[in-house]
Amino acid sequence: MSRLDQDQHLDPGCRGKATMAGDSSDIHQLVKQPLPDLKLASHAVLEKAQQRGRVKCSKCGGSRMFFCYTCCSLVGVNLQEIPIVKLPVKIDIIKHPNETDGKSTAIHAKLLAPGDITIYTYPCIPEFEKDKVVLVFPGPGAVSVQDMMQHLYERTDNRPNESSHEPRIKRLKTEEGQDVTQTAENSESGTQGEAEGLESRSCPLQRVVFIDSTWNQTNKISTDERLQDLLQVELKMRKTCFWRHQKGKPDTYLATIEAIYYFLKDFHEHCLAQEYNGEYDNLLFFYSYLHSVVNKAKMSVGKH
Repeated sequence: MSRLDQDQHLDPGCRGKATMAGDSSDIHQLVKQPLPDLKLASHAVLEKAQQRGRVKCSKCGGSRMFFCYTCCSLVGVNLQEIPIVKLPVKIDIIKHPNETDGKSTAIHAKLLAPGDITIYTYPCIPEFEKDKVVLVFPGPGAVSVQDMMQHLYERTDNRPNESSHEPRIKRLKTEEGQDVTQTAENSESGTQGEAEGLESRSCPLQRVVFIDSTWNQTNKISTDERLQDLLQVELKMRKTCFWRHQKGKPDTYLATIEAIYYFLKDFHEHCLAQEYNGEYDNLLFFYSYLHSVVNKAKMSVGKH
């Protein structure tokens, strides 16, 4: 058994992945990285920390590996040794009080993007400016990340005393299928007009809210009246690779760190209209390493 925290049981692998009942090619496939094209910082620091073994947290005294999920602090690893990610938007995570700290991936996000992520324990929910905040959660009224900005602009334009003379930013497609951004009023004035339009229209999105809970516990938070007026966004095309897949739930139900990563990647490409070059890949720094450790442990068990 690996030296992961004792709460990190070796549950069934990613949905659709080969199980240990398969042949050797299945086993080889199992230990591959779930997201092989990630641009990650070196995992050497985590490998060394794992070899040294578990360390007591200086704050709570708990025996931990890499970080203390109770105190939200690094253990056996220095801050200078892990990547720090700067995000384009602030993120608030609302954690269910019964969510097991040792099984939550929200801690990964807080440690890797400490300046941009805040974790609240329900029923504590901050006050939100409804027209500038979205809730990432599936539902009948949820929109895609691609359509999110248009919905936010419409909410802003419908507010009282809002100027109606600002140019509307439109999403267009080139013949090659690449995204371009231009203003409706200056569509014929070239790149200069496009730049002026972008500067005159500030991004309405200020914060993004995620719920950290098992899927069976999310209803209490998602239906809270303080979140009801937020625009709901759904990551409809993404599939989880979390090793703790919840039985009976579709593979589009993501772990918290997966949801944050995929949202930011889509936001970067579709809302900021920039080519993605791995800017937020290191949010999966801990996740990808733990995934490989769990899968290697499964492979080792399968050999016996």
